[in-house]
Amino acid sequence: MSPTPNAPRRLTRTTLLEGVAAVTGSDDALASVVDRYGPPPLWGRRPGFAALVRIILEQQVSLASARATYDRMENALGEITPERLASVSEANVRRAGVTRQKASYSIGLARQVQEGTIDLRRLGQLADDDVREALMAVRGIGKWTADIYLLMALGRPDVWPDGDLALETAAQEVLRLRTRPNRERLRRVARRWHPWRAVAARILWHHYLSTRRRTGCD
Repeated sequence: MSPTPNAPRRLTRTTLLEGVAAVTGSDDALASVVDRYGPPPLWGRRPGFAALVRIILEQQVSLASARATYDRMENALGEITPERLASVSEANVRRAGVTRQKASYSIGLARQVQEGTIDLRRLGQLADDDVREALMAVRGIGKWTADIYLLMALGRPDVWPDGDLALETAAQEVLRLRTRPNRERLRRVARRWHPWRAVAARILWHHYLSTRRRTGCD
């Protein structure tokens, strides 16, 4: 595995708006979201260990719940770094409210970073599939976690995170589907948004968050 000759494209505010224009120009349903709520924010996270730990905490729980757990970890352990997590016990991490499984995953990731088994700093130079391969070799990191890291931390423009419940729910509402699409069906739908699938995902998340804020739902 070697870095790509040119750095992979990364979403910026300018390219995000370029992608929004591209997908809404060919998809009236997504265009209606942007007409109602405006372009989606350029959500992003600083690449690195802390971002990946936070995404692990977000597996199968709400963002608010994961954020609260991460905050408790920081309060209990200090800055979330590979050095810090590799030096503490699983019991110490669990006292912050982290599940046994996610505590194990986070400590395991920290130790692999410390040992040099995975170099998170190098991931930004790799193609999407190579990033997935590197991350999914780590215990506890599956495709969804790798894709969210690609999308949010590395800012890749054409990543579609399979199995994201909020995306499935938003797609059902925006596309006026009779049932919530499963990951296979939604993956097929998302092909029409290539090469801006991450932008389409942001538009759907924008719908999801905007409608729940308006109605007071979580």
